[in-house]
Amino acid sequence: MEPRDLSAHTVYRAGRGIEEVARELGLDPEEMVKLASNENMFGPSPRAVEAIRDSAGRMHSYPKSSHADLVEALAEKWDVTSEQVWLSNGGDGALDCLARAMLEPGDEVLVPEPGFAYYAMSARYHHGEVSEYELSKSDDFAQTADVVLSAYAGERIVYLTSPHNPTGAEFTTEAVREIAEGTDEQTLVLVDEAYGEFSDSPSKRSLLADRDDVALLRTFSKAYGLAGVRLGYALVPEAWADAYARINTPFSASELACRAGLAALSDDEHVERSVETAAWAREYIYDNLAADTWESTGNFVLAEVEDASAVAEAAQEEGVIVRDCSSFGLPECIRITCGTEEDTEHAVSVLNDVIEVVES
Repeated sequence: MEPRDLSAHTVYRAGRGIEEVARELGLDPEEMVKLASNENMFGPSPRAVEAIRDSAGRMHSYPKSSHADLVEALAEKWDVTSEQVWLSNGGDGALDCLARAMLEPGDEVLVPEPGFAYYAMSARYHHGEVSEYELSKSDDFAQTADVVLSAYAGERIVYLTSPHNPTGAEFTTEAVREIAEGTDEQTLVLVDEAYGEFSDSPSKRSLLADRDDVALLRTFSKAYGLAGVRLGYALVPEAWADAYARINTPFSASELACRAGLAALSDDEHVERSVETAAWAREYIYDNLAADTWESTGNFVLAEVEDASAVAEAAQEEGVIVRDCSSFGLPECIRITCGTEEDTEHAVSVLNDVIEVVES
């Protein structure tokens, strides 16, 4: 017996963890800096940590009331109905929910290249087909309506990332509206705003007020620092919001995740500190890294080097972990997560030394 043909499926390559790398290289994990996975530099929301501790004694219960409480809080935050909030196991879980709700076998989706690998993976898991629109390096990875619509051929879902990973580029609200107006009425325009808190631009939430073909994805993994508990959600049009009850897996967001998310929503101080430090770190990297960079609105910066693999490997041996973007189809680029001021300064110093050696 064998599984179905998975030859068209790609493998998601997560950034390596400090403990894993430290064991391999014989380094002290306490002296390492990980700036590879776009995690929060200050860790989880302190209020969320407290909520997790307080909730530990309720782990025998299914997350019924906590799920409802978090949905209600998010509905109030975004000024939508509770039915429009689709909680999920991480942002990738929201992608799966939307794929289950939208895709018939053989339906096509349109994804960015480079871009988050799980868009295509989720579509293929649900027996969809994948087409791509190219974000051109020669055009500084500009995200415009023309770039998307020129590649559009009637796909059922069009994935937009704003801010975009790994480049940090954004779509304007008007560009998203133009894409929605330029695609078929049965095409969903899905805007991934996982890094939205780090941008000064407004969310595309306003489009949900008068359209039934735009949905948003948000996550607690980044600005709230809850990547480890896996909590995300989609905001969907009211017209078809009740589809969630038909496609959602039982209790897809855990009790701990829901309680942590509810607490994190009120932790404005943690989010503000994270966003402000990320803005500082972006500017520091632009100004001090010995490599060309692209302006970013996320909590990371993309930089161009001659050999990303060699630079990332050499930096890792010096205790600094950054993302080799070869898996994004950019073998000449590294992505540097915004760290604390101390970690960012140290990482830039190490990278500058490494780049000088590797590229000499």
